[in-house]
Amino acid sequence: MTRRNLLGGLFSGAALAALPSGVWAMTADAAKRLVDLIVADINKVIDAPTSESAKIAEFEKIFVRYADVPTIARYALGVDSRRASEAQLDAFTRAFQVYVSRKYGRRFREFIGGRIEVQKAREVKNFHEVRTIAHLRGESPFEVAFLVSDRSGQPKFFNIFIEGVNMLLTERDEIGAMLDRRRGDLDALIQDLRNIS
Repeated sequence: MTRRNLLGGLFSGAALAALPSGVWAMTADAAKRLVDLIVADINKVIDAPTSESAKIAEFEKIFVRYADVPTIARYALGVDSRRASEAQLDAFTRAFQVYVSRKYGRRFREFIGGRIEVQKAREVKNFHEVRTIAHLRGESPFEVAFLVSDRSGQPKFFNIFIEGVNMLLTERDEIGAMLDRRRGDLDALIQDLRNIS
């Protein structure tokens, strides 16, 4: 688990390469406020004197609150999302949400003593990029960029880049490999994602 994996999971569990379509009225200030809230909520969970399981549960709430989870999950599933029924897509989205929360939520301990500084936001085509600087114990500072859109009806992040690396591509590769090992059985993948601890 590298610092890219750690932070990608803490903030999104994922990133999205495909850009949202359409023109949105969201401002750079609104995008920056969203990332300010994400960072503040993550820091509260890290600093709280609670158990690891409680932190994981809180992380899942943060992920649902601030990320465009359906879009991220569909992208992680890739082309297989096209053959999935609506019920399977819904079930996969819920299972993926749990999977991401468990996978990365337990890494909170490694983030204690670190901090994220929100720097600036700028409009890029039809979304906004919010740049931050991450400081982890024993690591040189590095950039984390959130891509934010209100395509879902409210500001949500749909992608994260850690030092220029698109985080969802890693999750997409992993989900694809998991599905291949199950010979394309999406229901089996959904069940296994629910059970991964």
